[in-house]
Amino acid sequence: MLTRFGVLAGCLAFAACASIQQTDTSQLPPGFYGTLVDNDVGAINEASWALGSPARTYNNPVEALRAAIAVEYLAGELNTNPRWAAMSPITKIQMLQARAEFRRALGIRPDVPSQAVVNGEVWAVWHLERGDVAAAQHVLSGPIFSLPPQQILQVLHELPTLPAARAATAAAELEEFRNG
Repeated sequence: MLTRFGVLAGCLAFAACASIQQTDTSQLPPGFYGTLVDNDVGAINEASWALGSPARTYNNPVEALRAAIAVEYLAGELNTNPRWAAMSPITKIQMLQARAEFRRALGIRPDVPSQAVVNGEVWAVWHLERGDVAAAQHVLSGPIFSLPPQQILQVLHELPTLPAARAATAAAELEEFRNG
């Protein structure tokens, strides 16, 4: 009996490690979320703040996209970086669900590599921050998006309620605060 339990526990541990290693990850440009914090903490804080109230992203596509980038990045980072080994596995799973939820809202196919998503969204933010909506629309018309760019911008102007993303980012912020 004990031997079967040991084998089962070993198999589950191996499966958990294998699934963690297969999580699609991405990198952010250095200092993307500010020079005073690292990108991990900055992404957690940005996403938790932005998704904490719909008013924070309403008519603000840059903030909505920065939150989307944070969730995309954190889904991989929290699940693969040893720095976050002590974080609750539930929070990590929630962040993966949040990534999928954000991708559905923005019309991003689930099979697109995370780095391609982050790159496209970072370029769109960069153009929007400079007021070049046409260039942002060009980026948003790329192959990773299934919705027309005008529709994506409309979603970003009126970000829908994203309960999985809101819960995951709030949980990650709480854990980062406790453990940081």
